[in-house]
This record gives sequence, C-alpha cells and structure tokens, in this order.
Amino acid sequence: MRVLILGAGQVGSTVAEALVGENNDVTLVDSDADALRAIEDRLDLRVVQGHAANPVILREAGAREADMLLAVTSNDEVNMVACQIAYTLFHTPMKIARIRQQAYLEAQELFDRQAFHVDVLINPEELVTDYVQQLIKYPGSLQVLDFAGGKVKLVAMRADKGGPMIGSKLAAIREHIPEQDTRVAAIYRDGESVIPTGDTVIQPKDEVFFLAATPDIRKVMNEFAPSQKGVKRVVIAGGGNIGMRLAAALEQDYNVKLIERSPQRAQYLAEQLKKTLVFLGNGADEELLDSEAIEQTDVFCAVTNDEEANILSSMLAKRRGAKRVMALINRTSYAELVQSSAIDVAISPKLATISRLLSQVRHGDVVVGHSLRRGAAEAIEAVAHGDKEHSRVVGRTIGEISLPPGATIGAVVRGDEVLISHHDIEIQTGDHVILFMVDKQHIREVEKLFETVTSRKRRFF
Repeated sequence: MRVLILGAGQVGSTVAEALVGENNDVTLVDSDADALRAIEDRLDLRVVQGHAANPVILREAGAREADMLLAVTSNDEVNMVACQIAYTLFHTPMKIARIRQQAYLEAQELFDRQAFHVDVLINPEELVTDYVQQLIKYPGSLQVLDFAGGKVKLVAMRADKGGPMIGSKLAAIREHIPEQDTRVAAIYRDGESVIPTGDTVIQPKDEVFFLAATPDIRKVMNEFAPSQKGVKRVVIAGGGNIGMRLAAALEQDYNVKLIERSPQRAQYLAEQLKKTLVFLGNGADEELLDSEAIEQTDVFCAVTNDEEANILSSMLAKRRGAKRVMALINRTSYAELVQSSAIDVAISPKLATISRLLSQVRHGDVVVGHSLRRGAAEAIEAVAHGDKEHSRVVGRTIGEISLPPGATIGAVVRGDEVLISHHDIEIQTGDHVILFMVDKQHIREVEKLFETVTSRKRRFF
C-alpha cells in the first residue's frame, strides 16, 4: 500500500515506522528538515520537505498515486485543507485527519461531501476519554479493548496476591469458573513474553491478557486479583481538553473533582460542567490533596499538558492514599519507567491515536486494530470471507489454520454468539475473528490469511 503521511511528529513518525516495518511504501512530509533527516536515517521511506497543505509539495510527495493520506500535523486547519486538496486535485481514495479542536468536531457539516472531504476523523481527546472510562469501569485493568461491537473485550491486568489463580496452572480456571469461558492470549513476566499453555503457572505481577464475552469480564478478572470495589470518587488533575471531556463523561455516574491551576480556565470549567466540583490549584499540592480527602479517592487521574507534572502529582496522590492513579504520558521511555512503580496506568494519547490509525490501514478486511504494550504487540479483529476454495481460513478449524509465531486466535464472534477459541471451532464466512500477536512484525502474514484468493493464485500456496 502507498501511504502518504503528513507530519513527522510523534504520531506521524511512529505510524511511519509501523507501516515501513510491514513493507508498505511510505512517504513522509514535514517542514522540519532535521526531523525528516533523523527519520530517513533509520527508516526505509521517502521524505519530502515542505508545507503539508501545499499542492506542489503534495504532488511531489505522490498524492496522486497514494492509496491513503494520513494528515497528522499539529495543525487542524492544515490537516483539513490537505485532505481537501488531496481529494480535489489528486483523487486520493482514503483521507484521514487528526482533528483536536472541539469546535470543528461539533460542526459535522464541515465534513460532509459538500465541504472538507475527510473520510475518517481522529480525535485524540475522545480516544483518551473512552480509554480512561473503560479503566474506571473495570477497576484493576491496565487496558480494556472492545471487539465485535462490544460483544467481546480484551483485558490486560496485573495478577496479584489473593487472586484464586495465583500459583495455579492456567487450566484450573475452567474449574474455578465453569460457567464462564475465557482465553488467555498472552502473559508477560518481567517484561518478557510467556506463551500461555494449560500448564503455565500464574505468578504475582504477571501481566495477563485475556479475552472473554463482555458479561463475563469481571468474574474472570477476579480470578487473577482480589475483587475490587466499584469506583465512586474520581479526582482529575488538569482542566484542558482531555480533563474537561473526561469530567463531563464521568460526572453523571461518579463523584468527580477537577483541579485546574489557571483562574480563567477554572471559572470556565465551573460554568460548563454540571456536577463536577472545580478547584483552583495545583495537582501536586499536598495540602490541597489532603484537604479534599485524597485518601478516600478511588481514582486519581493526572491529564495536564506537562507529563513530568502528571508523574509527580500521581505519585504524590498515591503516597497520600489514593487507591489507583493514572498519568497522561506520551514518551515511551517515561511510560515504561513509571508503570512499574507507584503509578498504576500510564495513559498515552499517542498510542491511542496510532491504534486508531492502524485500524484504517490494515488489509484482509481487518476492521479493528489495537496497539498493545506501547506498540510492541497488537490485537486485531478480522472478518472471514469466501469459501474453503477461496479462503485460507473459511471451512477450517482453528487447529488447522497456520498462524505465524506468537499469533493466537482468542475468540470468534458469529452473529450474537461469542465462541471463545478452541481448536475444533470451524471458521465460517462472516465470522469476526479476534487475534492477538505478541510480535506485530507478523501482522502482514495474518492479514493475508483473511484475504480471499482466486483459484489461479491458490496454486502458489
């Protein structure tokens, strides 16, 4: 696939790296020559220096030949105009834009076929809000991802002392919860992948990824860690776009307090939010945290624009008694450092955005793609099409499908029925198949499995 990426920032460069690693033809456009030079030195791609919405630059970058344009510069207006130019002048088939400003997102008529021709809008704040809401809904989770329209979830959690499965073989989970079916897709121990088998013994601090039907999630979680009480009180540090959106989403169901250091912004938030209590101050102020009974807080979430401040305030809140703390962190090195310390969850808008982007560029009718473990692993949902003659999966049991190393099928969704993976389940056309890949380098091999093939091509397999 020929992919044109506009913007060589964190998101653009990371997506470029992911796509190059999957043998796509990638061109990256940015006005920063130094940034392009650094990326060109380590990746096999083409770079073009210039303004991302300049027709001459887009022509030089190959917009007319591109299958897809990803506009992820830091400027919403540039992203919108670039998509429009790609549509009008170069007829680029797929145009994706990252849009941050809420005013644009609320004016949906801007993106109909009579205005800006953007096929997919991606809003990082919305993605982060949805992500945090899921973590709050399922206390103790590190990541919660939806598949098949919410019928199935993939949950990552840390095994903890007191969980019934600690010290037990994985096969014992069927005896513990015979009425619930689940599939452990991966286990990470001390940062290394452990391929789960029935004889794998669960140890404290294992990072466990499992798939289950949505109604069964909590019972499965309780097997790996002591049952946790539901969340009632939430404190948000930072009243920017993410903080405000998160408070608005949570205030109907939880007791929410928001801390904002800007007097003008705090006043604005107090006027806009209906039930949230807004405090003027610093999220790292011990006296403020103590005065607001931080020890009674179920979740403390630091989402300011300063990731060092987020780390500091989250660690302080944890030390002062908050049960669970989350910090907004974009730098991968920071996220890896803090998530093994006092901070329970490192939230990355960058990775959330990348997951959304990758779901749009997958082949083989892959309808959902999620980046996991800070981009090292991936989970996808693919739809099976065709018949046994023209498909590599339809008409075959899971045990007969040749998967690449580290890839596992976790579940199959057939209509409203959720089938947790067993080797004798036969894949039918129209099935939604959820797969987990420890090593995302094999993603293209998985995609090919779900591409229909002609009889002529089948002679080569």
